[in-house]
Amino acid sequence: MMPNKKTIIIAEAGVNHNGNLETAKKLIDAASDAKADFVKFQTFNADTLVTLSAGKAEYQKKLTGSDESQYQMLKKLELDRNAHYELVRHCQKRGVGFLSTAFDVQSIDFLAELDLKYFKVPSGEITNLPYLRHIGKQGKRVLLSTGMATLMEIKDALTILMDSGISKRKVTVLHCNTEYPTPMSDVNLKAMLTIQEKLDVQVGYSDHTLGIEIPIAAVALGATVVEKHLTLDRKMVGPDHHSSLEPDEFKSMVTAIRNVTQALGDGIKKPSLSEFKNIAVARKSIVASRTIKKGEIFTNSNLTVKRPGTGMSPMLYDQMLGKVSNRTYYADEMIESING
Repeated sequence: MMPNKKTIIIAEAGVNHNGNLETAKKLIDAASDAKADFVKFQTFNADTLVTLSAGKAEYQKKLTGSDESQYQMLKKLELDRNAHYELVRHCQKRGVGFLSTAFDVQSIDFLAELDLKYFKVPSGEITNLPYLRHIGKQGKRVLLSTGMATLMEIKDALTILMDSGISKRKVTVLHCNTEYPTPMSDVNLKAMLTIQEKLDVQVGYSDHTLGIEIPIAAVALGATVVEKHLTLDRKMVGPDHHSSLEPDEFKSMVTAIRNVTQALGDGIKKPSLSEFKNIAVARKSIVASRTIKKGEIFTNSNLTVKRPGTGMSPMLYDQMLGKVSNRTYYADEMIESING
């Protein structure tokens, strides 16, 4: 088994910039400081994303009020083309990768111009055939979020992507729950393993729970990509701030994930480099429990087992019994050989 590859960690800035470019840059700074691999925004045009009468989700109503439509809320959260270019430059300056989720075909085309490493399919688009087909035609690596989806819907989305020209090995399927925040009872991390087994794909996890323990657990189960919302302040007004991590929390999550990834190792059970020096100290050897004269037979009454482990292994104890000592041994002296 090969050693685990580095887990890809994505700081989901999303719309937590509240439409303010300077806030977006501060989110990039926070992601960079936390040593995330990527920071991800959202690219959309409210006019092509929702109808004027589309309502908000319940969690959005609680956090942003119910007196505006989803369209009105999203319109204030758009980032224009110039803002994207500026954010890309800021990511380059801070040494963190730039990503964004496109929510329509035109936005996919725009992000293609930016030559991003991944295209992210949000959970709401997993049943959008024209959208999936357009993503597949880009030939880029794809992160496919699966909130609200059944296994068959995931399979169908994969088929569309592959029929459009992308190989399965370029797709990482992210287990996800589309509730903000996600109740622990609804996380169902084992579903990530089911996706991996049944669909033979790389898997990851997009998290909307409170806290950092679930993304860490996902990595322990084999997630190769982890995505988590980042905010500058959970008290800010907006649809996603409440279920996001603040910068210090995000940094703690990254550190924990890096430790878990390293700790998973290569799966081969053997003494590690750090513990090898302790073998002689912790293990034992066959020694004389009292004086054993030359010509005396080794028995349970004159042999015992004690530390250190620099002599004959106690695994040979039974083979020593009944043998004749060829010299005198004193108490605590190690027996030299099976013929001794």
